[in-house]
Amino acid sequence: MNIQEILAENLKRYRRERGISQEELAHLAEIDRTYISSVERRQYAASIEVVDRLARALGIEASDLLSTNDKEA
Repeated sequence: MNIQEILAENLKRYRRERGISQEELAHLAEIDRTYISSVERRQYAASIEVVDRLARALGIEASDLLSTNDKEA
């Protein structure tokens, strides 16, 4: 998997685990909802600033959004 795919999968997983909609996450991270949708669908590559804002909104470290879990692979 490339980094864009990893980010998309992790973002979607953490968001769903927390029961947060794309709209709610967008509000918390001060990002447009359509941008979050595009990142999750791998249409846009997020900047490091956006990754940080998303991570903070989810209550995790930015590195969590960019990491693969070898145990699941």
